Parts: sequence; C-alpha cells; structure tokens
Amino acid sequence: MAQARPVRNPELAVLGPKLDKPNRERLVEKGLVEITATKPAITLDLTDRGWATCAAIIGTQAPERTSGPGKALYTVLGALRRYLDRENLAPADVFVVLDDEVDVETQVRAAYVKLAARAGGWVDLVRLRAELPDVSRSELDEALTQMQRTPDVSLIPEENQKTLTDEDHAAAIDVGNRARHLIAIES
Repeated sequence: MAQARPVRNPELAVLGPKLDKPNRERLVEKGLVEITATKPAITLDLTDRGWATCAAIIGTQAPERTSGPGKALYTVLGALRRYLDRENLAPADVFVVLDDEVDVETQVRAAYVKLAARAGGWVDLVRLRAELPDVSRSELDEALTQMQRTPDVSLIPEENQKTLTDEDHAAAIDVGNRARHLIAIES
C-alpha cells in the first residue's frame, strides 16, 4: 500500500516482511493481492479488496499480544486515521506512486539482480554503473553509501588490487577512506 504500485518480492523483503509462498498464497486466496510471474522474481500488486482491507486497519487497535514496534506502528496508524478523517481523505490520496522516476536504490537493486549470478554474489561497480547510465555519479554514490549501511548490502575492495583497471578505479566508491569495487546484495 505504501508504494502504491506493484512490488517485486525481493523489493518487498527490503520494505517489510518477506512473503514466503504459503503466506503469498493465503493473500491471493483471500483476494488481497495479485501475483505476476516476472523473471527472476514475482511481482505482487494489492487488489481493490486489499486496499480496502488495509484502509480498514488504519486506526484500529493493535491486536492482542502486539508489543514494541507493532504497538508503535498502530499508534502511528491511529494518528494517520485522525488526519485522514479530519481532511476527508482516503488512503489512496496519501499513498501515491512516486513520480515516474524510480528511486535510485530500486534501480540499483534491479540492476544487481540482472547482473549477479545469484543473490549475495559479487558484482563489480564498473558493470553496475554501466547498467545505470541515466543515474548520475553523485546520485549513485549517495544511494550506494546509504545502502551499504543496511544489513543485506556489502561493498568491499577488490582483494587483488593488481587486477584493477583504470575503469575499476574510476567506478570505485570511497567508503570510510577506502575504495570499494564490489557489491553484494543478499535479498
């Protein structure tokens, strides 16, 4: 709902809980999501019924046995419900698709999936940058710097520095005063 667009399963795992097959199938059976097979991952889209269900949850009490972050989330959802009611808005008025431009992190993750032999496999930044010609160097560097702070992303230097080309040096990103040449994303 927050993305207001279809979301690929690896991206969903980054945004929130990863949906395994039994849970996805339950949501499909209830008519809450539609699934489209798109290689190498599936895409999930909230149905009208799914939107209505999410909208109905906004402002409800936290379920019994909810603790910590869950209670905090329901507190925020309660405030959101008050705002929606006061302004006479529907959730679709607030949860909108970003501009046609996809955020840089999403582009990086999509390019990585295309380039990596497997999840968690190393991809050199030369190839990653070549895959994202419309993303400026500064935007990509900023996104990579932010991403490397997440537990599923690793940026490392090439072990064998003698193998590095001028292109490798140019494509590297400086993190902690050390050039990083390779990226791995676990999801």
